[in-house]
Amino acid sequence: MNIDALITTLYSCRKACLFCADACLDEEDIADMSTCIRLDHHCAILCATTADLLVQSYGNIDELLKLCIEACKACADVCSQHKHDHCQKCAASCRECITACENYLSRSA
Repeated sequence: MNIDALITTLYSCRKACLFCADACLDEEDIADMSTCIRLDHHCAILCATTADLLVQSYGNIDELLKLCIEACKACADVCSQHKHDHCQKCAASCRECITACENYLSRSA
C-alpha cells in the first residue's frame, strides 16, 4: 500500500467514526451507545493524528500505526454489535483501515 492510499483510508475512517458518533447521539437509548461514541472518538483522533503525521513525513510511524490498529479493532468490535446502519458502516471502515495499516506496516518488516 502506498502512503497516499493509506492517508486517504485513515481520513475516511476518521470521517466514518465522527459520523457514527454523531448519529449515535440521536438513537433512542443513548446510554447503550456510550461505549460506541467513546470508541468512535478515540479512533477518529488516532486516525487523524496518524494521517496528519504521514502527510508531514514524520519519521518512524510504526508504533502509532499499531495504536491506530488497536483503536480501529476496538471500534469495529463495538460498532458491529449495533444494528444501526451508521455503526455497520463505521465498523466496515475501521476494518478497511486495519487492513491498510497492517499492509503498510508489512512493507517495512
